[in-house]
Order: sequence, then C-alpha cells, then structure tokens
Amino acid sequence: MTTETFKQRVLSRAILAATVSVLSACSDMTALTRLESTADSAINSNVSKTVLSFSETTSFDVYVDNNRIHLIAAGMSLNADKQAVIRHVYSDDNGKHWSEPSNVLIPKPPSMATRGNDIQLAVKDDKLVALWQTTGELLGMGAMVSVYSHDGGKTWQASPNPAANDSGDQSHIDIAAAKNGSFHAVWLDDRDENGYQGLRYARSENAGIHWQKSVTLDDTTCSCCWNKLAFTPTGTINVLYRDMEVRDMAVSQSTDNGTTWQKLSRAGDFNWKFEGCPHVGGGLAYGNINGNTVMHSVVWTGAEHKQGLYYVRSVDNGKLWSPPYKLGKMAVHGDVAVTGDKHIRVVWDETGAEGSRVFSAQSDDGGLSWSVAKQWSLPNHNAVQPRIVPAQNGFLLLWTEKQAKQASQLMTVWVE
Repeated sequence: MTTETFKQRVLSRAILAATVSVLSACSDMTALTRLESTADSAINSNVSKTVLSFSETTSFDVYVDNNRIHLIAAGMSLNADKQAVIRHVYSDDNGKHWSEPSNVLIPKPPSMATRGNDIQLAVKDDKLVALWQTTGELLGMGAMVSVYSHDGGKTWQASPNPAANDSGDQSHIDIAAAKNGSFHAVWLDDRDENGYQGLRYARSENAGIHWQKSVTLDDTTCSCCWNKLAFTPTGTINVLYRDMEVRDMAVSQSTDNGTTWQKLSRAGDFNWKFEGCPHVGGGLAYGNINGNTVMHSVVWTGAEHKQGLYYVRSVDNGKLWSPPYKLGKMAVHGDVAVTGDKHIRVVWDETGAEGSRVFSAQSDDGGLSWSVAKQWSLPNHNAVQPRIVPAQNGFLLLWTEKQAKQASQLMTVWVE
C-alpha cells in the first residue's frame, strides 16, 4: 500500500464524521407510501453479560441455518484478566434462550474486528466457518484469519488464509454458505499495490479446511465499506459493495457457483462523486413474490440533497432497481431481512440529540409500503450498527450500545 493511500484512508475516517452529520433535504425519489405501524412485542436482552460472559462486545455476526440462529462475537471476558476472546452460541427459539458459549480457537487475536469491520460467520448444518481481521505490522492493517468447526461449534480448527497472504491487509470480510455445502468469502485488499483496494473472492468446497485460489471481482473499489454476500433461492451469488469512481453500491453476480462473475448494476443510482470512504456498506436479502425472486436492499449515499439510507428492490435478479425509498431522517447503517413471501423488515441507526438510536420499519406487501419507524434501543444509550435476521414467525434484531464512559453491550430483540 502506498503512503498516499494510507493517508487517504486516515483522511476518510475524519471525513466520515462530517459526512454523516449533515441533514439532507427530503428526497424527491420517494415512490412508496407509509402505513401506520402494527403492534409489535419484544423485550430487549443484553446477551453480552448474561450469555457470552463479556464485559464488552467489540464485534459480532449472526447467521441463520435451518431455523437455528448462530451468533459469534468478539469481546473482553468477564474474568479478572479481561482477555480478548471469541465465543459462539446458538438459539432454537428466536433468541429467547441460548446455548452454553463455546470458545473459538484464536490463532491470531481479532484486534481489527470492530463494528463495520466485524468478525464473520457462515453455517451449513454442523459445519461452521469464521473469518476476521487481525493486526499486522502497520497500524490499521492486518491479514485475515480463518477457522472452522465440523461439530456444530463445539471445537474449532485453524485453516489457511483465503487470501493466501498473511503479510497483507484484508478487511471488510463477508462469508456465506451455499445449499450444496460450499462456503464463499469476499473481502477487500490491495494486492495489486496500485493504491486502491479491490474486491476479492474465494471458495471452499470442504467447509473451510482449504480455500481455492482467490480471484478479483473488481480491482478498484471504495476502501473502507463493508461488503454483503448473499444467495438467491436458486443459488445465484450476489455481492453488494461500494464502487470507486461513483460511490454508489454495486452488484457483482455469479450464476455458476462463483466460477465466473459479472458486474451487474448499481443498487440505487445516486451518481455520488466523493473522494473518500464513508465507512458504510449495505444490506441484501431475498424474497419471493408470485413465484419470482425479489432482491431487497438497503443502501446509504452521501450525494448532495439525497443523503441518507434507502430501500430499493429488484424483481429481475438485480438488473434494474426500484426508485429509492428513504428510511428515517438521518439513518446511516442499515440491514434488511425477509420472512415468508412479502414480510420485510429493515433496521438502522440514526443520529439524534441523545446520540445514535436503533429503529426499524416493516413492509407486509413486498416492499411497496412501509410502517412508521419504531425505536428499539434504550433511551440515553448510544446504539450503533444493527443487524437483522429472519426468525420463526418474526425477526431477531441485534446491535451494540453503550452509555457514557461504559463498555459496549450486545443487545437483541425479537420482533413479529
């Protein structure tokens, strides 16, 4: 990585604070209608201390397989030594109860795994694979670590770095498992040493033991935004990532299990020109309407007069997208999930006078109309970067929040 690139990455972090604090004007692209919220019932639960035995949660990921919700988290142990640990738990009842935590093998510490660059997990039956970034020789950079479990998370083994470069810098990882049992990973790195990050991809056919040679999906991308990898019900792979020359969220797609790829479209065509990185990725999920697969996405833009988080959908497998529908007033980090054919819920954080709060809204008609947003995080807590996954008869929302001068705690809530 060049000195100039390192300076740009540091500068982008400073720009971020100013970028996300600007209140945008109302978008003229709102083509959907609002509905009054239906009744929800949920109880906030702090799983950091009660489930994971963490004094602080620094990073987490959540993955659903066969109606079982798997949670992996990095944090500080409640023990006197307060050492950094990674733990895995699962729930079969929508997060009401969790399994006893298992300690995940740590070949190298998850020191670079923080919110927005989180530890990642994928699951297929009793096969689990986890990836995270560790600290390298240079500040703010480090290589990817890969571990796997073939007994449902009871024991873990180390495996080679999917990037095959332990002296490099691989960040903003995502991983997902296909129905056929293959595991697929994407990340950003500067292997070409051209001053730009690129989007890379690798596949494992034996559940994380070995990784096939990685390939480049896009050699020039935004350098600090998380990526999202997801499968359609028919097995098509889509990767949502932030592009470079125009800082909109782009979609790269493979219809042959990751052998070949095509850069398909932009999810939300804002034509945002920006010399920096906003540190905001997007969310991607799939539903089915009248027998057709529908892609649902949330994307953030800093484009002038359009700044904010938006919902978009595609009914032709990502070729064309609906007009963007704005979520919240100052929404930034978002995620989306689908249950059934048309039940969609989006979740986001939003900055206000009391700090950052977590909200969600729902659609029961495939994304055509939306409920009024509802706040889920506790008052006077700074709640950030929520996630959402489908659960039985509803959704599970997760986020980290903290009070002033207190450690971050992982919160969950089940919502109908």
